[in-house]
Amino acid sequence: MKTYNQHNFFKHTFCEFIQVDDFKFPEKTNYKSKSNSCYHYTKEGVYRKSNHWGRVANCRWKIISNSKYKNQKEVIGFAKWSDFYPINSTEKIFCIDIDFTTKTVQLRRKKENLNTHLFTYTEAQKRIKQIHDLFQNDKWTLYSEVDKETLVRKVILALINSKKSLQEIKKSFK
Repeated sequence: MKTYNQHNFFKHTFCEFIQVDDFKFPEKTNYKSKSNSCYHYTKEGVYRKSNHWGRVANCRWKIISNSKYKNQKEVIGFAKWSDFYPINSTEKIFCIDIDFTTKTVQLRRKKENLNTHLFTYTEAQKRIKQIHDLFQNDKWTLYSEVDKETLVRKVILALINSKKSLQEIKKSFK
């Protein structure tokens, strides 16, 4: 696994920053971007003060916030160097979390001691898009005798826990 530091963490990486409310940015930051995001490096990781998260240049950086985060609100986040993962890799290091109640989907880095199916970043993004489509368009469920919500749930669970394509999974439920 690649080791990240202040010289390479901003090159095609995925990371989940944790919101920090009690960090005072020094007047002289280590780096300030064209979009006014400020970065402060430590031995353990990086602090980032920014009003935009998600897609950041060629990276995908999330903020795990203490409250409902809204884009354009300036927030400070911290991430350890070990929290950065390559998104242009062929390594299967990502899993997908689903909340069926709120119909939300989240990409997560692999969790320790968790027996879950892993994907490359590209594979995971493709499946997340398919899951969003499954939540929004349920016309395909009309051709099954299984209850609509149960069928959607079973298809999505099969999608995040196997190598099978969506088409293969849907066929198996006919």
